[in-house]
Amino acid sequence: MGTPFTLAVSSEMVFVDLPVVERIRRIHALGFEVEIWDWTRHDVDALVALREEGVVFSSMTGYVRGRLTDDEGADELLATAAESVAVARRLGIPRLNLHGTGLDDRGLPVRPEPVATGPMWLAAERTLRRVAALGEREGVTFVLENLNTAVDHPGVPFATAADCLALVAGVDNPHLKLMLDLYHAQIGEGNLIQLCRSALPHLGEVQVADVPGRCEPGTGEIAYPAVARALAEMGYAGTVGLEAYASGDPEVALERFRAAFSPEGAVRELSARA
Repeated sequence: MGTPFTLAVSSEMVFVDLPVVERIRRIHALGFEVEIWDWTRHDVDALVALREEGVVFSSMTGYVRGRLTDDEGADELLATAAESVAVARRLGIPRLNLHGTGLDDRGLPVRPEPVATGPMWLAAERTLRRVAALGEREGVTFVLENLNTAVDHPGVPFATAADCLALVAGVDNPHLKLMLDLYHAQIGEGNLIQLCRSALPHLGEVQVADVPGRCEPGTGEIAYPAVARALAEMGYAGTVGLEAYASGDPEVALERFRAAFSPEGAVRELSARA
């Protein structure tokens, strides 16, 4: 029996000794959809050629610059989001990822804003309403991703899954959903299955990596087969994306990911824990 989910893998984090085009070919050959980050760092024509080879791209970063929390930053975010939509259309990408603020190439906020004030919340909701309207016009979905501030992304506002869910639910537009990253949520919040259940009406995608280390499922403390079983039982049948480093052989890492999110993998893991 196969997985009830669509499985995707970030080409930014596995097969890292290979050029990006070859990474993507390897991920595709193993039967996964492919996620990318900042499209401006890639040869888009080469990615289009890969699509013509049959590669399915699942998601990408949906802006280049900008932020949610003030008018100037919002205008910049919307302008670069529109540029990103044009690229997404060429690549057939349905989901474009957003963060609480613009990040640099180390994942750190360009403008740290660790405390989100009331006016910042109101500005963020206004900005996201504009983003959702863009998605509606262009036929794509923007997804707001939670991050952790303790390890990887200090200084990012609206970082928790609870914050992101509140913003997405407040906008209440099907073209703005939650990118629920369970690696970040485990570090920042925990209680992952209940978090998935609370977020279910607004879920655009679930991303995974284990804690600690940000490697594939089975390398840390998260019982991902139990999470997978719960997601299936609650009726989620969307995309699960591996945004993780390989702890060793990348092909083995990807197979561990596949196993964790298949019924057979869940049975084996839960039996081993009994």
